[in-house]
Amino acid sequence: MRRALIVAALAVLAVAVVTADAATPAFRQGVAAGEVTSTSATLWTRASSAGRVRLELSLGSRVVATKAARPSRANDLTVQIRMTGLLPGRRYTYRFRQASAVSAKGAFETAPLPTADSRVRFAISGDADATPTQSGGLAYNRFQVYARMAAERNDFNINLGDTIYSDSVVGGAPAARTVAEKWSKYKLGLALPALRTLRASTGLYSHWDDHEFVNDFSGAEHGSAIYTAGVKAFRDYAPVAYSRELGLYRSARWGKHLELFFLDERSFRSAKATSACGSDLAPTAPQPVRDAFASLAPGLKNVVPPACLAAINDPARSMLGPRQYAAFTSAIKASTATWKVIVNEVPIQQYYALPYDRWEGYAAERERLLRFLQANVKNVFFLSTDTHANLVNEVRFRTLGAAPESSGMWEVVTGPVATNTFAKEVDRLLGASGSGTAIAALFFKPPPPSGLGMRCAAIDVYSYAQVTVTARTLTVAPRDAKGNPVREATGVACAPLVLTAR
Repeated sequence: MRRALIVAALAVLAVAVVTADAATPAFRQGVAAGEVTSTSATLWTRASSAGRVRLELSLGSRVVATKAARPSRANDLTVQIRMTGLLPGRRYTYRFRQASAVSAKGAFETAPLPTADSRVRFAISGDADATPTQSGGLAYNRFQVYARMAAERNDFNINLGDTIYSDSVVGGAPAARTVAEKWSKYKLGLALPALRTLRASTGLYSHWDDHEFVNDFSGAEHGSAIYTAGVKAFRDYAPVAYSRELGLYRSARWGKHLELFFLDERSFRSAKATSACGSDLAPTAPQPVRDAFASLAPGLKNVVPPACLAAINDPARSMLGPRQYAAFTSAIKASTATWKVIVNEVPIQQYYALPYDRWEGYAAERERLLRFLQANVKNVFFLSTDTHANLVNEVRFRTLGAAPESSGMWEVVTGPVATNTFAKEVDRLLGASGSGTAIAALFFKPPPPSGLGMRCAAIDVYSYAQVTVTARTLTVAPRDAKGNPVREATGVACAPLVLTAR
């Protein structure tokens, strides 16, 4: 009966959405600019009918180009128009027209030329669930982090992963598995002004993680149908560059000092090692560390089966797949940018707890990649989301035990925008309030070899990372939804991470 009521309620909501589309002005989902280069950008909107749509692109007060497209119901009436021949380092504005209807105005900055000695600023966050509760309210917030990112007036921004929650725990609704169901999820997010503001404010690089498909997705475990539906819906609602061979992997150059490398860590990955490990909470942690935390999770007293560790360390298992791995390592080695920023769907630093879906769960490829970068590429930095926390630390080959070994690279994990924070997730998993805070204090913060030595472990705050790149430094400041420094549970603010080029 409960499921029948939920399905009936969703049907009423779907009718309401269609009715609202017909009764309100066109372009109610706003506008966006994606995949910006020094000479091109893809401009997006959604119309309310299949009639011809015209894009107007302006430089200053002058319209410099127009282009028309006809939205299709096969793409949920979304429109994407690629504009080329643009000037580097310029601020363009744009809007769409359909009959007498006019969209909101959007803006974007084209990238400076690769030879330009430019200072670049951008922000990044992810993990945003707009699924309503059964009473019709929002379970988390109104995406204030996105509004604050827009207020930074950056050169561009990044929306990294879990841009919808197909299988949200909110409201008791069944998972969105079809293309149409996923379209509805994107429209839920775009109903919130903060996301529309972010997308209109400047160029936005959009990227998926798992919840665009289903939690902890891999094709080997969940099949091709859910992947195909997720790719289709995501590409309809985010202007992105995608290929069957490399998925969402691509790079973006911003002047002399910055190149971004976006890794696709869902399209080609092997199945996780979860079943081989019986979902053990921390299978790769040394047994003395497991014993020390057994009061929080008694299962840690058990010895980890050798088959579990063999599966995690199996060199045949891959996060990126061979074609993407080869394309990425070749491109980053050849990059002439001062800073090479790897935009990483899942963290690559070590923190042991439930490693299966992260790089730690693909240990052989993780080590292979880090050794390659250490030997061949200077000034590499990782930016990640997914964990719903702010975690700033060195990326180490090994952290715990007798001989910690650093790769010389750093990672900042940021977010979430709107979902359960890491602290709340740990509390729920272990069934005890304050467990997440205790783990951060007792394990994340103490230095190796007894702890992880994180510079920042703020695990219960909605947040983003503000990044500034110059010829000499890369500065990353974790900030909350009001633009203030994020704070750990102790109240201590997380200072910006400042790296100096080698």
